[in-house]
Amino acid sequence: MTLMLNQPESGSAVDTVHLPAHGTTVTAEDLKVRLVLAANLGDRIIVDASGVESVGQAVLQLLIAARIDAEASGHAFAIIHPSPAFTARIAALGLNHTLATTAEEDVQS
Repeated sequence: MTLMLNQPESGSAVDTVHLPAHGTTVTAEDLKVRLVLAANLGDRIIVDASGVESVGQAVLQLLIAARIDAEASGHAFAIIHPSPAFTARIAALGLNHTLATTAEEDVQS
C-alpha cells in the first residue's frame, strides 16, 4: 500500500491538513508527517475534518499531541468542518473540549 501526501489544492493554505476518510494506525504516520510540516512551515495548523468517515485512536492521539504542541509553541490550532462521524467519535470518547472544533470564520488569518 502506498500513501501519498495530500498536495495543497489550488488556493488552499499550506498550513491546512486534510484528515483521511478512514483515520487508522496505517494512515497515522502520513498524518504525523503532514502535521509536522504544517507546524514547521507556518504559525498555525488548521485541520479539515470534513471528509472523515471513521477515526481511530492513533489519529486522535496525534491530533491531541499536535494541539498541545501548537499551544506550547504559541501557534494557533483549529479543527474545521468536522464531519458527523468525526463529531460523533470525539463526543463518544468525551474529547469535545480537548478536540473542540472551530468555525472557519473564527480561524485567525
